[in-house]
Amino acid sequence: MTPTNTSLVKYDNPKLVSRSTDAKAQRKQKSPQQSPAPGVPGGTRDGKLPPLEVKSQAEDILNAILPPREWTESGQLWVQQVSSTPATRLDVVNLQEQLDIRLQQRQARETGICPVRRELYSQCFDELIRQVTISCAERGLLLLRVRDEIRMTIAAYQTLYESSVAFGMRKALQAEQGKTDMQKKIEELEEEKKDLERQVNELKAKCDAIEKREAERRVVEEKKHAEEIQFLKRTNQQLKTQLEGIIQPSKK
Repeated sequence: MTPTNTSLVKYDNPKLVSRSTDAKAQRKQKSPQQSPAPGVPGGTRDGKLPPLEVKSQAEDILNAILPPREWTESGQLWVQQVSSTPATRLDVVNLQEQLDIRLQQRQARETGICPVRRELYSQCFDELIRQVTISCAERGLLLLRVRDEIRMTIAAYQTLYESSVAFGMRKALQAEQGKTDMQKKIEELEEEKKDLERQVNELKAKCDAIEKREAERRVVEEKKHAEEIQFLKRTNQQLKTQLEGIIQPSKK
């Protein structure tokens, strides 16, 4: 029993290898062992197979571009290599349909950063590289360079994105800490404001009490002063009357 092939890259049927050393030996056996017989044409239009060296070289390039998958199951080593069967137009159409189906099944986002969409398109591009490499190895190697350059660019952007996210998080934490400090300072200032308002109210109350007390004292003093004036006026009038009574008899 082998794991289900969930990749868009087309692989051959898995091969059972009893030990890992046997798997290595099996890969070495895939190297060219026979030379094409002289006079054998290399074309395929007449129904004849291509030379073994060309076919083995193409398989080696395929294995270098897309390494075989290996896994262990029940103590047995399984190896699965990419398929070296040339692709037809129907294979390309099926690849496109499978890409759309898996994008929908795995609910990949249509826009923005989506690891699922990136993984599926990467598998699709690897399958296109496999198909192109079978027909033209040089074109496949050039596409491999393009793929590696795209991956390095994406990795650089990912590193930049992660660093920017970390920078944003640090700034957010600093802003949150600053917000907490400002909130604490605002609370302290509000307490200080309330204390000052309480002191102002107390001083106003004292001023009102002093003004009221001074007004009452002033009224009392004014009343006392008026009474003293009236007393002095009466006294003066009495003295004047007495003085006139004394002066008038002496004139007679």
